[in-house]
Amino acid sequence: MAEETTGAGPAEKSAPAEGTPGSATATVAEDERYEAASKLVDRFSLWSGAAGLIPVPLVDIVAVGGVQLEMLRRLSEIYNVPFSENRGKSFIASIAGSVIPASTAAGGVTSALKAIPGLGTVIAAFTMPAFSACATYVIGKVFIQHFASGGTLLDFNPPDYREFIKTQKEKWISRSAAPPAASSASAAQNGSSSKGTAGP
Repeated sequence: MAEETTGAGPAEKSAPAEGTPGSATATVAEDERYEAASKLVDRFSLWSGAAGLIPVPLVDIVAVGGVQLEMLRRLSEIYNVPFSENRGKSFIASIAGSVIPASTAAGGVTSALKAIPGLGTVIAAFTMPAFSACATYVIGKVFIQHFASGGTLLDFNPPDYREFIKTQKEKWISRSAAPPAASSASAAQNGSSSKGTAGP
């Protein structure tokens, strides 16, 4: 296992330079890898949001953590990076803490609200899935960035990604707010184009 760890980083960093015959192939392969990783993160973000809907306090947090850990395992496979469950758990907790200040406490409080019948359950039902999906998305994007630059779980340092985390969080928030407006604009555009083509 230790031999794999030392071989994973340099292999990524020693890609052919621009202009060399192999560089076009390497770029295509890297683009495909990035696309596969991004789709994986989007899918796991949705699953994480669904796990946040589990009505039992604290079980939801465990389920979300499991989803995030599995996402990290799969991203490691895509980028041929050796995976360590213990390191993965600690990095996930560290990044989640950067997504929302005191997020562990916030997630715990939100989860605990599910134990309060009525209003507590309603508040938790709206906040926990959104928090879980956002945190999972940001965690995924951070590791895509890290693995794509040739990093591994051995040299990952969460503080190096503070600005990147902030940017990805803002992207998630704007992206979450955008679809209703985008879909209504798209529907309006489709409606106007079909009116134009409807006549004989």
